[in-house]
Amino acid sequence: MHRMAQRLALVAAALTLSWAVAVPARAQDAPKDKKAPEHKVTQSKSYTAVDPIYTTIVADNRAAGMLMVGIGLDVPDPELHAEIDRSMPVLRDAYVRNLMAFTANAVRADEQPDVTMIADRLQAVTDRALKRKGAKVLLAQVAIQAK
Repeated sequence: MHRMAQRLALVAAALTLSWAVAVPARAQDAPKDKKAPEHKVTQSKSYTAVDPIYTTIVADNRAAGMLMVGIGLDVPDPELHAEIDRSMPVLRDAYVRNLMAFTANAVRADEQPDVTMIADRLQAVTDRALKRKGAKVLLAQVAIQAK
């Protein structure tokens, strides 16, 4: 009888443990003072990430693929950094318009685009939109998806 009681106790403990593991913790059970961890691309306070920019590659009057450009901005000046945060919609619009023109004239789906030319164009757009220098464009990724 003693062995039977031990087996029942083990089975009950195993069922309790598996039930506790299977049931997710509720949000209201979590401590209120703890914040969710924030994902950071870099530890640098001067870095600002820019969402990837996509443009369509056209060949023979039809879509032949997509160009994706990922960039970030290094802005050591805190005042300029605050201005960039406020001006990001205007900057993104300028980047998209410039890359659309570049893609229409210089990008083919079967060859890698000139990344130096892309970086130089985006730097010029940044300087022109901010009406001063001080924000360095950092090219993170350039990719083509051909159809």
